[in-house]
Amino acid sequence: MIDLLLLSTSTMHGGGFLEYATVEAESFLEGRSTVLFVPYARPGGISHEAYTGMTRERFRKMGLGVEGVHETDDPVGAVQDAQAVFVGGGNTMPYMGSSAGSNVAGLTIGTTNDMPIVQPPSFEALGLIPFNINPHYLDPDPDSTHMGETRETRIREFHQFNDQPVLGLREGAMLRVQDDRAVVQGRRGGRLFRPGVEAEEIATDLDVSLTAPKPTGSGSAGRSSW
Repeated sequence: MIDLLLLSTSTMHGGGFLEYATVEAESFLEGRSTVLFVPYARPGGISHEAYTGMTRERFRKMGLGVEGVHETDDPVGAVQDAQAVFVGGGNTMPYMGSSAGSNVAGLTIGTTNDMPIVQPPSFEALGLIPFNINPHYLDPDPDSTHMGETRETRIREFHQFNDQPVLGLREGAMLRVQDDRAVVQGRRGGRLFRPGVEAEEIATDLDVSLTAPKPTGSGSAGRSSW
């Protein structure tokens, strides 16, 4: 069983932490009472405790308790026993991620927007979905005087060496995954990139599970059950 809610971002302009996705998160976590939170991709350099506290306050308003994985002496056991995980591992329970937490749900972390400050042992991700995600996807601005590369250019460069599809999720977009069905939800859609073909505009409520099949070549972690 695959049960995921993958958000492009945790905060939209003019709103609070996870505020824009409250309805979807409440529906996704219905029937659960606690969420295990993994705070390691903390924003703005805040502490794990502060990030967990912010998350705990938001989920408290949804009637849910939060435990930080860093607060337990047995993180592996905590994941195995969790009712739901936010930015954590496992594909047999509800998994909710935002930004980096959504990126690591794909085949690799090769389409993250982050600078490589530290070198991981591998670029392979959790492989919970059979493609990559690029969160915070930005469309080219036709009025911009910036002469650097666009996000689309970067993804095309990625496809010079990797063959898995990449779903760019705009701010306010999210991906709801249940077993072998993946539907784009939220306020805005995204763009689906595949090697050698034109990028495809992805509207909300569109099922992308058939347009992003599991790859077989280089760059595939190959751990999805799809």
